[in-house]
Amino acid sequence: MKKNILIAVTVIISIGLLVWGIEFLKGINLFKPSNHYYVKFEKVDGLNNAAPVTINGFAVGQVRELSYDYESHKISVLLNMNRDLKIPQGTLAYINSSITGTASIELVISDSKEMLEVGGEIQGINESGMMDQLSDKVLPGIVNILPKVDSIMSSINSLVGDPALAASVQRLDIVTAQLAESSKRLTALMNSLNQNVPGVMGNVNEIACNLNTTSSNLNEFTGNLNKMPLDSTINNLNTTIANLQAATNKLNDKNSSIGLLLNDKALYNNANHTIQSLDSLFVDIKKNPKRYLTVKIF
Repeated sequence: MKKNILIAVTVIISIGLLVWGIEFLKGINLFKPSNHYYVKFEKVDGLNNAAPVTINGFAVGQVRELSYDYESHKISVLLNMNRDLKIPQGTLAYINSSITGTASIELVISDSKEMLEVGGEIQGINESGMMDQLSDKVLPGIVNILPKVDSIMSSINSLVGDPALAASVQRLDIVTAQLAESSKRLTALMNSLNQNVPGVMGNVNEIACNLNTTSSNLNEFTGNLNKMPLDSTINNLNTTIANLQAATNKLNDKNSSIGLLLNDKALYNNANHTIQSLDSLFVDIKKNPKRYLTVKIF
């Protein structure tokens, strides 16, 4: 009898440990005290048992069980929540779907002061997830783009199959070979220039020395100019110019003797008449020298 009781107790403990182990592997700790609530959704894509329940990204519970409600035709989700968490009335539950296909429940706590009773129902809200948004917004655009992509691919195929493209590629190879040859010649020219640079630099240095010598000569000439009595020379020149100006004024002055000689018209006429008379006299002397010259022979 004792042996049968021991076997029964062992089996019960083993079954209990097996159930606890299965639930623990699912992420559910049967020995942790918790409160349970219900949420109903129209669809629960990607939501599984042991899925986390979060508030502002922090896990406060997990999904315990999913079942179909044949009366409301909704999916009823049993939530195991931390016993210390009090859920106000009006709290909303959303399903967050990730790009990998898994889902979790996000609670948005309301500001109500009245708390929801344990075992009560939290209002579930279905929103379009990321994949739904991609399907609704991105896929129509992709569908519209596909004909254009097909047309572009056809154009690319036509371009690739065009013989002119092959000819262009061949010409490009020729141009590349010519560029390589030009590069070699340019390298040879640069090497030649590098060899001639020392001689050129010598000439440049010689020119620089000549420039320095010329600069020294210019400096010496400038020094000599600075030593010359330029001020006294300029003063003498100014005095001479003033004297010439005064003489010119005297020549133009009708009251002076020189001015009277230069500006007296009667004197000019008399002088002109005298010159004419002398000219007539000389002419007559040439024609009749005997009239004016007497030759006596002893």
